[in-house]
Amino acid sequence: MVAPDELVPLDLNIPRPDEPSPSQIERAAAVLNGARQPIVLAGHGAARTGAAAALRRFSERLGVPVATTFHGKGVFPDDHPHALGAVGFMSHDYVNFGFDEADVIISVGYELQEFDPVRINPGGDKRILHLSRCPAEVDAHYDVEVGVQADLSRTLDALAGATTRRFAMGPSGDKIRRLLADELGRGGADDSFPLKPQRIVSDTRAALDRSDIVLADTGAVKMWMARLYPTYEPNTCLFSNGLSTMAFALPGAIGAKLAAPGRRVLAAVGDGAFLMNSQEIETALRERVPMTVLIWQDDAYGLIRWKMDLEIGHDVAVGFSNPDFVAYAESFGARGLRVASPGDLLPALTEALACDTVSVIACPVDYTENVRLTDALGQLSGPF
Repeated sequence: MVAPDELVPLDLNIPRPDEPSPSQIERAAAVLNGARQPIVLAGHGAARTGAAAALRRFSERLGVPVATTFHGKGVFPDDHPHALGAVGFMSHDYVNFGFDEADVIISVGYELQEFDPVRINPGGDKRILHLSRCPAEVDAHYDVEVGVQADLSRTLDALAGATTRRFAMGPSGDKIRRLLADELGRGGADDSFPLKPQRIVSDTRAALDRSDIVLADTGAVKMWMARLYPTYEPNTCLFSNGLSTMAFALPGAIGAKLAAPGRRVLAAVGDGAFLMNSQEIETALRERVPMTVLIWQDDAYGLIRWKMDLEIGHDVAVGFSNPDFVAYAESFGARGLRVASPGDLLPALTEALACDTVSVIACPVDYTENVRLTDALGQLSGPF
């Protein structure tokens, strides 16, 4: 037995910079130098590890367009001329984004649970560069040619420095940005009631600053927010993918506000998701965590109805009744607001976000737009 005075401290393990392998960078650069039309897919890892600035440098230096997953939304600003927005909803979106024409996919922090890679590589013929802190999980449609496991920012900078090619942006970027901007613009000018999803997204974007945080719950609200909500900074538009946990947004908003107290936080939820975790209003009030909850109210499980109507031509047992959401919020001591006309939503959001308490806004939504969208862009392809 060692006497206490003979004990010595353990050696201190000092982490060293996580530099990418020079040989792997050289191999990846050789693939890019031989590419015809590469495209970047940025995912969860890029957003969560602070790689936004390096990703922008990489895209600008090489002239490569950038699409993101739902989880990567905001890691590349949607108003950048190389931005393609977030991919993952409708089957035809992958064609609009240019994945059908790409010969090389530069995967930056992407994980297979974000969506099935068969959607971006249906023929399994594209060359894939997997840049991540984690090793690739491969399958027939994600057969990695070169993998680089290292810090993403260092990897992107090293790969940009080693690549001699410069690429001309194709028409996909302008096409997809114009398509989404036109859709959002038409929605913002739509004065029908109940509100169209595009109008709700447009007013939500108008009410929030670039660095404010919105959490979109699982369901139809998630599909519309992921598709149309312009996002400019990482981790400012948050979704639950993978398991797609319904009702995460309200308690998630409490966590987001605690993590970023200087930013305004909005939980965008369907009425079904809200009722699953609405008791967390009490938690937020008790802990003095100000935030806003916007309920997209259709008195139904909207995404399930959407999928049933697409797949079997009708829906079954998806409707339910709701409480008076204003009275319900006020019963906790929160503020309750009701949208009764198209012009009510933006003032209600502005008022609620300015208050130092919890506010709940009930907004009726017209989801007849769901089927119109899938008629135009193909079947839903998730993640839901």
